[in-house]
Amino acid sequence: MTLASLAIFAGALAIAAGSPGPSIAALIARVLSRGHRDVLPFLAAMWIGEMMWLSLAVLGLAAIAETFHYLFVAIKWIGVAYLLFLAWKMWHAPTGTEGSAIPDAGSARKLFFAGMTVTLGNPKIMMFYVALLPTIIDINSVTVAGWAELVGVMLAVLVAIDLAWVLLAAKARGFLRSSRAMRIANRTSAGLMAGAAAAIAAK
Repeated sequence: MTLASLAIFAGALAIAAGSPGPSIAALIARVLSRGHRDVLPFLAAMWIGEMMWLSLAVLGLAAIAETFHYLFVAIKWIGVAYLLFLAWKMWHAPTGTEGSAIPDAGSARKLFFAGMTVTLGNPKIMMFYVALLPTIIDINSVTVAGWAELVGVMLAVLVAIDLAWVLLAAKARGFLRSSRAMRIANRTSAGLMAGAAAAIAAK
């Protein structure tokens, strides 16, 4: 891959990833409601999911994605249902802050599942890699080394952007000390999570 091609890919990805969408809304909602300390499984699932879409596009499997359309539709609706469940839990979450940084049993697995379903079922991400990427990069000429370079650039861009969103959400959460403020944060987070579900469901 040429540096120019990688730079174009990085710029396009930064614009796509930096603009708030269902995945970012779900991420911010999670940090606002529970803090940032245990959010890594969610982030890791988002990054792995995007790597899967990138690999799918590079391997020229967009036609297979069309063939298995109903599988992706099923993943999408599983993600929507899970996000709505999380929104319900956030809406009814206790407002006390003690112990809020301690993950629930099995929460890492649940967070990873949530991140994966949000990413694989997100039409914005799907369209970027399956439809837009081939117009930016000559997919047919990408070698294994080129794929590795694209993955490296993708991870660098996504890690920088997603961690910036986590930091901003964590800073905002730091101002929320009273029970009333926590209730507002929890319900705002529930609204963001439900909005993310609605955005995925509507496309």
